[in-house]
Amino acid sequence: MSNCRDSAPSALEALADVYRDEAAQLTATLVRTLGDFELAEELVHDAVVVAMERWPTEGIPRRPGAWLLTVARRRGLDVVRRDARYRAKLALLEGPIRHEPDDRLRLIFTCCHPALAREAQVALTLRTICGFSIQEIARAFLTSEAAIAQRLVRARRKISEARIPYRLPEPDEVDERLDEALAVLYLVFNEGYLTSAGEQPQRRDLSADAEWLASLLSKLLPEEPEVLGLLALIRLHRARSEARFDDRGRLVLLRDQDRSRWDHAAISAAGQLLLRAGRLHRPGPYQVQAAIVACHAEAPDWKSTDWPQILALYDALSTLAPSPVVSLNRAIAMRYVYGPAAALAEVDRLAPELSRYRLAHATRAELLRDLGRPLEARLADEQALALTSNPAERSLLEQRLG
Repeated sequence: MSNCRDSAPSALEALADVYRDEAAQLTATLVRTLGDFELAEELVHDAVVVAMERWPTEGIPRRPGAWLLTVARRRGLDVVRRDARYRAKLALLEGPIRHEPDDRLRLIFTCCHPALAREAQVALTLRTICGFSIQEIARAFLTSEAAIAQRLVRARRKISEARIPYRLPEPDEVDERLDEALAVLYLVFNEGYLTSAGEQPQRRDLSADAEWLASLLSKLLPEEPEVLGLLALIRLHRARSEARFDDRGRLVLLRDQDRSRWDHAAISAAGQLLLRAGRLHRPGPYQVQAAIVACHAEAPDWKSTDWPQILALYDALSTLAPSPVVSLNRAIAMRYVYGPAAALAEVDRLAPELSRYRLAHATRAELLRDLGRPLEARLADEQALALTSNPAERSLLEQRLG
């Protein structure tokens, strides 16, 4: 401070004298002013702590009592303002509390607001709505607890600074905001269904929570067909969960799965959801993806799969949500309609865009084996293995490579 006179070496010794001479008087003054002995002592203690941090380097001010009083006053104002907010909230809690069905929906739309980064949306959704601990979120996405805590702090600060309202979106905002919410749920489900890295091949807690959230959305927005489509998609995938891995934890491909272990009641219920969505006459990508999975789930065996119908659905998906991955999946369907040569030509066309995508190389390897080109197939499997972190996928590829 500019009015300091004493040097740092004597600061702590002088502080003891200040505390004896000034602190008692300051406490008495604050008790008289506030009528609260405990609060007065707390404010004086806090002021002395600040002095002990600053005076050894800044020097003791000329009027230490006034300095301490200023710090204690500022601290007291903060406490009183905080207590005023608490009292207001306490009054709300003591009064009648109405349960409004839109409250949870408001919370979902707040957590998935487009102003927040996607990783922040996911962390906030899992923490606030699903009740995941910071440790559980960090473990699910293979990052540190400190990183997740930072994401949450930044997300909450962003909500405050950007004044993101805790409300339902306006009619002209619904589509964009709902797309964000569904994308977050889809991302959470995918990470649970087949983890991107780590020792576990799947995280059932994540996929189960994604289903729960999609189910919640379907109850709150029963006339939104894409919500019904996403819920159907998740349930169809989860219906196969008991058959997806063998007793050694290795991935079992769809064509090799024991269909008697599938949850056929869940498959039937998902089909009803798709019928409900279809009656709303607003097709979307989640509905089409669910219809593709339903074609697989409803086939009694692999040979009975309706590949022409699946290819037609991929054509529709390519129009609604074009992407290289959708085109890759369409090429897989082409294999069973037009043959492996036509499918391989399509996969090779996509190669520049999917050079870092493990499933593109694994698909290409299968097609090359079908065409009697084992050496090239082995090279493609090696490239897929180099890009794969999931232990079940790695085990499958290593088994192929022998």
